[in-house]
Amino acid sequence: MTVKTKQFEHIITEQVRAEEAFLAEYKKGEYSFDQPYVKLNPYLIAPLTALVMFKTSVPVSVAIAVKGKESAGDLGFQFGPATEHMVPVYGLYGGYANQVELTLSSGEKTVLTIQTEEVPEKVKAPTKMETTAEYFQDHLMFVSPTSPALAAGYDYRGDVRWYGTLNFAFDIKRVKNGRLLLGTNRLVAPPYHTTGLFEMGIIGKIYKEYRLPSGYHHDQFEMEDGNLLILTQDLPRGTVEDMCVLVDRQTGAILKTWDYQKALPQDVGGSGSQDSHDWFHNNAVWYDKKTNSLTLSGRHQDAVINIDYETGSLNWVIGDPEGWPQELVDKYFFKPVGTGDFDWQYEQHACVVLPDGDIMCFDNGHWRSKVKEKYVPAKDNFSRGVRYRIDTDKMEIEQIWQYGKERGAEFFSTYICNVEYYGEGHYLVHSGGIGTYKGETCNKPPVQFRGEEEKDVVFNSITVELKDDVVMYEMQLPANYYRAEKLKLYCPEDVLTLGKGELVGTLGVTEEFSTIPPVEDGGMVPAQYHVKFGIEEDRMILKATFEKGQLVMLLLEGAETHSYFVPTTKRPFLAMCVGTFQESDERAVEFPVSKEGLKGEFKVALIVDEYKYDTGITVQI
Repeated sequence: MTVKTKQFEHIITEQVRAEEAFLAEYKKGEYSFDQPYVKLNPYLIAPLTALVMFKTSVPVSVAIAVKGKESAGDLGFQFGPATEHMVPVYGLYGGYANQVELTLSSGEKTVLTIQTEEVPEKVKAPTKMETTAEYFQDHLMFVSPTSPALAAGYDYRGDVRWYGTLNFAFDIKRVKNGRLLLGTNRLVAPPYHTTGLFEMGIIGKIYKEYRLPSGYHHDQFEMEDGNLLILTQDLPRGTVEDMCVLVDRQTGAILKTWDYQKALPQDVGGSGSQDSHDWFHNNAVWYDKKTNSLTLSGRHQDAVINIDYETGSLNWVIGDPEGWPQELVDKYFFKPVGTGDFDWQYEQHACVVLPDGDIMCFDNGHWRSKVKEKYVPAKDNFSRGVRYRIDTDKMEIEQIWQYGKERGAEFFSTYICNVEYYGEGHYLVHSGGIGTYKGETCNKPPVQFRGEEEKDVVFNSITVELKDDVVMYEMQLPANYYRAEKLKLYCPEDVLTLGKGELVGTLGVTEEFSTIPPVEDGGMVPAQYHVKFGIEEDRMILKATFEKGQLVMLLLEGAETHSYFVPTTKRPFLAMCVGTFQESDERAVEFPVSKEGLKGEFKVALIVDEYKYDTGITVQI
């Protein structure tokens, strides 16, 4: 059969076309304050946003109030004087005739009705919401999914006031320019390594995609000068989630690299989920200016580590010393002190360095031991947010606060989750990976149950805020969410800027496999392999179905031939931190090839076992 091919525009290209279309439509009319131009979901991926445009004869400022279902739910903002007005509308309700009030500084008012579509099933409704409007005010709690769901923001009532339609991965962070940094929806390698980061306004406009040769995972951190720390790896060497890079904010160029293999042994101190491929599993990064150091969370060594920013050398390790060489324990590990309770953290996430140097993290507690014979089953276990005080001169550690242990298995998450520090005694603790299988607390990430098992999995996430140990907020959602972040929709720095976004950085040159085995001509590729070929602006993607262990190679035949080994034996991932990229068919294969380093016309062929097949595809690069 001739293989189906499809051209895919990057979302940045789709958005600039949509922007040009609505600007052209606006320019055709004479829109005034009384009769403004309204465009719902102007950038295609944020359905509960809109853009209102009109002209005034003299410069005036505009105040907007998106009316809530009750007065406490009103969301408002004031924009500075102008004659050409582009007023973003945030916080609409789904499936609702929203009332939006605009008021000019001259005193004139107009009220618009903006009807939205119902939110899709993948936007989950809370099963529990306990807080007050006085406490939560005009914030939303944003969550990014790990199980099938969509990234969304919820107000104090639990009403959805924002969601995104793309498969955004990992953390959502607001940076100094008011925009959001979040993982792209483009897969580089299974199970969840994506091309990089989007920089996106709340309105859904993507201004930049920061691309990395071996992709992005888990976390990012904005430096004082605007450059970005991004977690990555070097995929060709066969390990993952064990590197961090500093990326130039303007160009996407990699300025500096930290390789944890140079700081730590890879075969000691392993958690119950460690293997040689994912030996460290770095899920968080934090830069501390006072000590000029990086603090990193390594799930698969049950370790929060600190390394020197300049040299990458190890400074200290927080974690159970069992299983580590004594010379490393003596030099880098802390000794517990104090009269209060103390528990080490296990398979932790989201390390945070506090202003006084204390370390907070989410202690998942998975296994809660370094010794297999002492593993604690999920039904008897607990997860928690924890704050440690460390003395790096005496190498002593004291546990000074925790929340979650008292809730036992109902708060237990084998994976994901985060904590946030708002101020002394004011914290967020998000247990986002809760699940039961046939009524029993899951002892592995709930998203790892596949096939027939899935129907017996019940997902939950619990997000809590505490002030002086009083629970001020609790939301429960029937899905798993990587992290929770409290944000306001309107932010003065998040100014809509027209024009096309940028692809920066690079996907690099895809590693080639130089040895081509002897094969027979098999003619056109058989339909049984369900081969599809996608062409994006910066790469090509082979999708197909093969049996486990089949030999598969992709060939690009032109003036010279480029050959790529396509893996068909999937690793048993012990940490499925984002499950939204998983295929329902275990045999499904997705293999991207960067266009970088390729030029000319190529015929696309496939080798499967002892046969070479024609796909009928020719690509021009």
